[in-house]
Amino acid sequence: MKWVVLVGSVRKGSYNAAVARALPALAPEGVAVDLLGSVAGLPIYDGDIEAAGMPEPVTAMGREIAGADGLVIVTPEYNYSVPGGLKNALDWLSRIKERQPLKGKPTLILSASPGALGGARAQYHLRQVLVALDAPVMNMPEVMISQANKKIEDGAIVDEGTSAFVGKQLAAFKTFVEKHL
Repeated sequence: MKWVVLVGSVRKGSYNAAVARALPALAPEGVAVDLLGSVAGLPIYDGDIEAAGMPEPVTAMGREIAGADGLVIVTPEYNYSVPGGLKNALDWLSRIKERQPLKGKPTLILSASPGALGGARAQYHLRQVLVALDAPVMNMPEVMISQANKKIEDGAIVDEGTSAFVGKQLAAFKTFVEKHL
């Protein structure tokens, strides 16, 4: 089974990128996890650009998602919502006509934040966007890593309880994906 990971943050020291990098080691047996390219590599969505031809980074990302069994999105919360770069990537991906990569794609959301809510509001907004893309999202267990600055250090998850809980979520996601294959 193959999953791909879309990271909503572009910050060098991102807690969410650290979580994404930890996923291959925490994934259940029989699951390969690959990180997609950065959302920073996509131009801002523009219908004129789309009319001239889809940018290669968009089509490449779409092919990788379409070829995977599941999509994992790891994102911070910016101003009570999803980061603009992540929303932009989803807007571009929704415009791929040949094979809509998110339609029916089992999807999992994780978030990390130094705040007390762990990115909960971003997750709830992201779920609304994914409804429009017809991407089934696993509901439970939810992983919202609060106080990430105490649980993630030097680009790695250092809190054993957090790692264990993420591993539990990934095991549940494997079952979720199997039901959608």
